[in-house]
Amino acid sequence: MPNEQPTEETFLRVFLRSEDDLRAYARALLPTWEVVDEVMQEASLVMWRKLDQLRDESEFLPWAKVIVRFESLKARRTFARDRHQFGDDVFELLAAEDESNDEEVWQRERLAMTSCLGKFEPAQRDLVLLPYRGHGAVVELATDSGKTVNSLYKKIGRLREKLTVCIEHEMARSGANRELL
Repeated sequence: MPNEQPTEETFLRVFLRSEDDLRAYARALLPTWEVVDEVMQEASLVMWRKLDQLRDESEFLPWAKVIVRFESLKARRTFARDRHQFGDDVFELLAAEDESNDEEVWQRERLAMTSCLGKFEPAQRDLVLLPYRGHGAVVELATDSGKTVNSLYKKIGRLREKLTVCIEHEMARSGANRELL
């Protein structure tokens, strides 16, 4: 990008490479996936318009996260009347915490999560991911299976604990492997 006019191809390449990280960042700041979709749409338009400000492709993710952060703030103002929203202090804390994470750690966490989810039985993996499939998915499964919503959430909680332990183990192992190199 230095000394060259940004192209549609350049933008698409760096955006698509970073989109999952940007969506995860936005989700940490926003209440629902629907709002994340709206914010990502607006943020991508802002990124496209401001792409000439980017000096190097390697700086895209931190630069884009700033844009996503500001678009998230705008969206939060729209939903400010909802009492279930985080206060600005919590929002800033979440955003600052993410900025302190480095890209390599995010990649290791993603690999650890993928590895750990792969160790689950398909039914367990589906259940732990169920709450992220949309509003009412857990209630619908409870109704269909004849179980209570509470029992499903308890099982999801146990699976999340198991997943967390596995991820922490994988992260520690990959950190130890990096120190050996």
